[in-house]
Amino acid sequence: AFAKIKHWMRMAQKRTIEDTWRQVGHLVTTIEADECQNYLANAGYASVKT
Repeated sequence: AFAKIKHWMRMAQKRTIEDTWRQVGHLVTTIEADECQNYLANAGYASVKT
């Protein structure tokens, strides 16, 4: 998920802080919850449910 955001940010080539944050806000909404969950699990941050 983070690599995807970094890639899209490079492609967008925003030059101001305001435009950058606006773009990040848009990109975050395009990532599915299960995609984030898989990323965190594969990175070793999976939660332990009891």
